[in-house]
Amino acid sequence: MSDKVKVLLTGASGYIASQMLKTYRDRYDLTLIDAVSNDAQGNPVDGVQVVDLIDPDQSGYQSHFEGQDAVIHLAYKRSSPGGVYGDAVPQIDRFATELENVQMANNVYRAAYDAGVKRVVVASSNHAADWYEHALIHNRTKEMVFPEEMPLSDNFYGWAKAAYELLAHPYACGAFGRKLEIVQVRIGNPRETDADALLANPDPLHGGTGQSTYKRGLGAHFSERDLRQLFIKAIETPNIENEHGVPWQVVYGISNNTRAFWSLESARRVLGYEPEDDSELKFTDRIMQNLTVDDPAGPGKVGA
Repeated sequence: MSDKVKVLLTGASGYIASQMLKTYRDRYDLTLIDAVSNDAQGNPVDGVQVVDLIDPDQSGYQSHFEGQDAVIHLAYKRSSPGGVYGDAVPQIDRFATELENVQMANNVYRAAYDAGVKRVVVASSNHAADWYEHALIHNRTKEMVFPEEMPLSDNFYGWAKAAYELLAHPYACGAFGRKLEIVQVRIGNPRETDADALLANPDPLHGGTGQSTYKRGLGAHFSERDLRQLFIKAIETPNIENEHGVPWQVVYGISNNTRAFWSLESARRVLGYEPEDDSELKFTDRIMQNLTVDDPAGPGKVGA
């Protein structure tokens, strides 16, 4: 019998899961589930079992939760192929799909609770509180967003992620009997910070110029090894109780970026997170090529 920690990974065919599986297959006794068994390129992901976690009838997936020590919940149903700000589906028309994602989060919490799982680690997002970024950070009226601030978003994707966080609290505080330990990781940008792509994308929500979009990307950078470390810490840290004795934490998931505008304080203090990368050092050559003091585009923290 394996003495490895047993971990159920939802969304196992997705991009973030692909970063984890490079090392987690050796570290943990994994069970992999997703709505599809192939990755975005159409390649089959070894070991993935197809499951519909949106269905409120737990009988179709409850068995996967039985005997698990922890769950990493990455599964997510997209409302638009263009990402959070994609144009395929207007923002105002995305509520129905995001409501399904909230339903799925509750199904995961309930199935984990019923199965006696100790801890659930959830892929939340920086968008859970992105109103602060768009309205205040980029206008130079706020320097840093902290995870303990009220989660406020200006889009339904972010609203759903904030709903995940608040929905978890009744399970964590013991209102239903036992306390289900839950860590919400507000993921930043888990892809390589591509200077060319970001400079060519003058997003009005991130300052309105290619330079400001690039600077925002540098602040949000979340390297693969830092992502893997943070989720390991979220699974393995023995005590995650807050000051009220509730095992419920919200942490930001980024690297140790010089241009960061989200606080890593709770990730460091509670989980012992020690990020190894800083986008300012990792991408020094590209930064020097594309950003100069003669063209200091980009407001607020990302304009530093």
